[in-house]
Amino acid sequence: MADKKAEKTEEAKKGGKKKLLILIVGALVFLLGAGGGGYYFLVFKPHKAEMQRKQEEESKAASLIRPVPEEAKIGPMVEIKEFVVNIIGTDAAHYVKASLSLELDKDTTIDEVNKRMPQIRDAILLLIGNKTFEELQDIQGKNQVKAELKSKINSFLKTGKVSNIYLTDFVVQ
Repeated sequence: MADKKAEKTEEAKKGGKKKLLILIVGALVFLLGAGGGGYYFLVFKPHKAEMQRKQEEESKAASLIRPVPEEAKIGPMVEIKEFVVNIIGTDAAHYVKASLSLELDKDTTIDEVNKRMPQIRDAILLLIGNKTFEELQDIQGKNQVKAELKSKINSFLKTGKVSNIYLTDFVVQ
């Protein structure tokens, strides 16, 4: 009987050790789960929300920035220095004092325009010199001169074109 009692107490000790071991392992699993959950809610989730907010701000900023359309881009400019031209007048001598800038379609055209500057100045002087005082007084006449100059200059350019002409100074007297 003593053997039976010793076996029972030994089995009870083994069973108690197993229960204690299961209880410790369960507590560790619970603590690890609670720690992981705490980390997720306290650290990871706010960080994730912050990243989403930043991403939304960046996408809003990117949607506000629009690429410049091709027709709105300004090409390279070449300035034509001031010149004075006698114009046709019926009653008295009149002249035009002007300077202008040529907007070109591409950078490679700048070299050709600079090489052809005597031709360009000649075309400008001849064209404006054949206008009357009345033709150059109003905006319509000035726009007409710009269109004619653009056409004339483009007729002898080979590597590119003049896309626009800007009158930077224009005095008719």
